[in-house]
Parts: sequence; structure tokens; C-alpha cells
Amino acid sequence: MTAVTRTGIDAVLAASRAGVRRLDPGELLEAAARGALVVDTRTEAQRRRQGELPGAVVIDRTVLEWRLDPASAHRIPEATGYDLEVVVVCRQGFSSSLAAASLRAVGLHRATDLVGGVEAWIAAGLPMGEGSADVRE
Repeated sequence: MTAVTRTGIDAVLAASRAGVRRLDPGELLEAAARGALVVDTRTEAQRRRQGELPGAVVIDRTVLEWRLDPASAHRIPEATGYDLEVVVVCRQGFSSSLAAASLRAVGLHRATDLVGGVEAWIAAGLPMGEGSADVRE
């Protein structure tokens, strides 16, 4: 029988953030202005409660890698190359760190996330939208 090593989610999260420059809300605005792809992975219910993140593309976490890998047959048009700057946003900045690490693992070396997620965006007094989201399936 083989022994299973358990690292726990805290260690996995720390590893996903190691050596990565995560962005604060102001830096996210700057990244979007220079052409970074902002990806919102929050659930529909979370987006309904908090509002839509202006300028973000909504991609369900379950298909994120397939939609953003430039080599994938299921990629979105914005997934033009592995040098694409991607900023993943979730509700609080935890699952987005894991998602960004997964994107880096498939070759998107500039993938990062928003520290504190949409909650930090709102706390910074930045606007949320109420219109329909740019949802990619």
C-alpha cells in the first residue's frame, strides 16, 4: 500500500501564490486599460448579489483552462497566445489564485488574480455593473 501525502488546501493555496505578483483593485484597472483579459469566475448567484464586474469576461471555473488555452479547440477568441495577460477574479480572492495557477500550468505565464476578489473591488469604491454579463460558455 502506498502512503498518501496530504498537503491541505492552505499549503496548495500558498504554493499557487508563491512568486506571483497579485493585483490590487487599482492595478486591475491599469491592467485592463493596457489590454489584460479580466476573467470573472464567480457563480451566477454571486454575480446577481454583487453585480457584474465591468469589462470582465465571465467563464465558469469548470471550463476555464479549455477556454483560455490558445491550443485548445474550445478556446475563446481572446485566447490569442501564451503571453496573454490574464487576471482572474472571484468573490474573495481564493479560488482565483488556484485558477490563475492552473492557467500558468497550461502555459499562460502572465496569469494572476485580484487580491481580495470582487469584495476588495467593492470596498475600494469601484463601480459594479448591473447589466448583462459577457458570459462565455
